[in-house]
Amino acid sequence: MENEKLQEQTESMADYEDHFDDANPWNVVARYQEEGTNLHVKVEGIVNGGVIAMVEGLRGFIPASRLSLSYIEDLETYLLKEIDVRVIEANQSEGRLILSAREILREQKKAEDAKKLASVQVGSVVKGTVESLQSYGAFVRLENGLSGLVHISQISTQRIKSADQVLHVGDEVDVKVIGIKDGKISLSIKALAEDTENEQEEELEHVEIPETEAIGTSLGDLFKNIKL
Repeated sequence: MENEKLQEQTESMADYEDHFDDANPWNVVARYQEEGTNLHVKVEGIVNGGVIAMVEGLRGFIPASRLSLSYIEDLETYLLKEIDVRVIEANQSEGRLILSAREILREQKKAEDAKKLASVQVGSVVKGTVESLQSYGAFVRLENGLSGLVHISQISTQRIKSADQVLHVGDEVDVKVIGIKDGKISLSIKALAEDTENEQEEELEHVEIPETEAIGTSLGDLFKNIKL
């Protein structure tokens, strides 16, 4: 009987400890980190190098570099803004809770880019803007926001040593999509020039030159009613 009571007391203590662990906010945020849980939070303060948001009653710090995929010039624009974050560090002994929105934003951008990429067709002609020049070619940002590479061999029908011989950052160009592989878009300006040349050659081939007899007949018709 005493053994049964002792066992019941032990089970009760274990249950109590489990409930205590569940009630400990640091254990909760540690579980969020382990499971990669997305948390919807409100930015409640601006501090040096980042912002503050509360999670389970704990003060979480979001570094400026983890708020966005691009540089943030003014952190004040995030005050009271609601964002989605994940726990990337939960250290109870040091009282440090670090949050990040960057991983979620990357996943969202990847999904959006995949959707845009699916709408791009090889062989299509699109407009874009030269955003950077490299030794091996030029990167062009398309109207849908994606970027593609015009390899130096695809810039001009003439042989060039560098992209800046023909292109400049900010130039608006028409490009032809010549390939899509592993999420990367290959573009060509030269292909458009070649297409134009081929079309002009085809037009010349279809021009019908009248035969000599037809020309003579035509001249005869012109002079037959003229009296000398």
